[in-house]
Amino acid sequence: MTSDSTATKTLGPDGKPVVPDHVADAIRTLIEWAGDDPTREGLIDTPKRVARAWVEYCQGYAEDPSVHLSRTFEEVGGYDELVLLKDIPFQSHCEHHMAPITGKASIAYMPKNRVVGISKLARVLNGYARRLQVQERLTAEVAQCIWDNLQPHGVAVVIEAQHGCMTGRGVRTPGVGMVTSRLLGCFLDDHRSRKEVMSLMGY
Repeated sequence: MTSDSTATKTLGPDGKPVVPDHVADAIRTLIEWAGDDPTREGLIDTPKRVARAWVEYCQGYAEDPSVHLSRTFEEVGGYDELVLLKDIPFQSHCEHHMAPITGKASIAYMPKNRVVGISKLARVLNGYARRLQVQERLTAEVAQCIWDNLQPHGVAVVIEAQHGCMTGRGVRTPGVGMVTSRLLGCFLDDHRSRKEVMSLMGY
């Protein structure tokens, strides 16, 4: 990573990230190339606003999502059935056009001998989503992170999202959703477990 990476942002007196001149200049160049005047009143502060927005959009580069799974609980009263968190909203940006990806994810796992706080599953999702992404990789990364760190009997992740690069440009087809899934362990190997989790997720 360079000195301008998310992990090393310098904050100004107002608590906001300081935007280097070359970053602001790049955004001004893009505005001008798109056909507008970066010096007009409404666009004067836009380069700094855009730069700071991208610091937020890409917060995931500054964290390791697996840390959210480091604290687990073994006293679960013998519970060893499905744990499912449904319809978790998220936003990401595609790495091809830097356009928004907005959608929802369902994350499930079959615990072996420990569970994790349910909010941590959403934090893992957001840790990977807040990076430049493709939906297929996002789905796989979330599933693999849970598999590696919780070591459960199985993991299932299903993501349904709309892509701005398809709805706002190109073929311009709003309302079209893309669904990706990643199944590991018992959800991949056992038909009944797979059918149960997909049914509970609504697929």
